[in-house]
Amino acid sequence: MATRGPQPTDGTAAGLPRVVPFDVPQVTRLSWELGSRVVEDGVELGTWERVGGAWTLSIFRATSETVVLRFQTPAGRERFYGAAEMDIDSVRPELVAAPEWEQSE
Repeated sequence: MATRGPQPTDGTAAGLPRVVPFDVPQVTRLSWELGSRVVEDGVELGTWERVGGAWTLSIFRATSETVVLRFQTPAGRERFYGAAEMDIDSVRPELVAAPEWEQSE
């Protein structure tokens, strides 16, 4: 799912929604079908909700090295992204420290 290497410069690079308080060096946008299947079988590592907004971010372990990020938008849609777990681990402190995001229990 997640890959290493140079980012495309032709505008095809996946990017996380702008409401996220961190940037991940390499993410892959997943189809709804693939993302929902992976999170159905995956282990949830945490869920955060945006304060004053209707965004939700959940992180799931997909493999021993990769995670899937599931965003639920204010319109109720789901967006899925694959990333290397080490990349998410490196930015998780930014998410935890962001006042506009609260971890769900």
